Amino acid sequence: MCWDIFCRVIDNLGDIGTCWRLARQLSSEHGISVRLWVDDLSSLQPLYPEVDKLADEQCCAGVEIRHWTVSFPDTVPAEVVIEAFGCEVPESYQSAMAQTTTKPLWINLEYLSAESWVEGCHLLPSPQPKLALTKVFFFPGFTPKTGGLLREADLLTRRDALQRDPARIWQRLNLPCPGQDETTVSLFCYNSAPITELLNAWQNSNQPVRCLLPEGQLLTRVASHFGRTSLGPGDKLVQGKLSLLVLPFLRQEEYDLLLWACDINFVRGEDSFVRAQWAGKPLVWQIYVQDKNTHLVKLEAFLDRYCKGMEASDASIVRSFQHAWNEHKPLNWDDFAIQSTTLEAHARTWASDLAGQTDIASGLVNFCKNKL
Repeated sequence: MCWDIFCRVIDNLGDIGTCWRLARQLSSEHGISVRLWVDDLSSLQPLYPEVDKLADEQCCAGVEIRHWTVSFPDTVPAEVVIEAFGCEVPESYQSAMAQTTTKPLWINLEYLSAESWVEGCHLLPSPQPKLALTKVFFFPGFTPKTGGLLREADLLTRRDALQRDPARIWQRLNLPCPGQDETTVSLFCYNSAPITELLNAWQNSNQPVRCLLPEGQLLTRVASHFGRTSLGPGDKLVQGKLSLLVLPFLRQEEYDLLLWACDINFVRGEDSFVRAQWAGKPLVWQIYVQDKNTHLVKLEAFLDRYCKGMEASDASIVRSFQHAWNEHKPLNWDDFAIQSTTLEAHARTWASDLAGQTDIASGLVNFCKNKL
């Protein structure tokens, strides 16, 4: 089969990161010929540096990458068309789909949500009013009645092999092993995060904190906090109980290693959020802000699922810290950090339970095989 995946970059990394992982997995594990249409190649290139951000057509990691321009070329539609996150495929392409003898499967891959209504909307058809086509909604999620999460077949096997020998991960990342009493944290968040409050909490922590900060927009605010005009990869800052090291931007495979190695991971959006769950480590999620605080409803829906089975005191600590981080409230870092061992045991169980469900790529392939 030949599949087309369309992606408009809005969240800078979350949407293209998800689409790139999906495209690669469909190609490598399912033998599918994939064309990935992206409107902003400069956002893909940091995730996979081999990408030429100026090329209209190229092939990387078994995936054909096409630059999605305003002037869309005449293109023969694929058998399966995935419209990522409601990006709306070009009208000319829709017309071409309607003119084919055998209509393509048109799938809208939706945003991830833990809300209960997702189960009822997953795989619902949506007949299009102007064309003789039907779009199907495919919802990622956390239950067997949803589309699941992105997960390569060997992901947890590779994770477990390296986590048994953490020194190997630090070696591959060219970083020193942490001190015995040091809590190592990865930090990836939106620029709107209460970063000053977090850095202050770490500086005044009861235990030493090593923060690993990949290169990105947040560096300007971190530099300002420390009275610096700028920061770059390799810079190290020490203040109070906090030592902060700036890392170069990490490609996806390296970022996975970082999540596997750290004690606690701060993540954002969707792609890093999902990868942090597979890491089996405690996570702090900054959810994408929506109007009327809709995002807080989504956060609470996830916490309802994630905290199920936790001791009441642990669940309270997790909920409190997640909401404080997303609502700019005082951060009780020491309460959260001191429970990291217990929270890690829960995180591993959570990841193991999720791995018992069908992953997104396999779910899409199985659905399409039954329909074509």
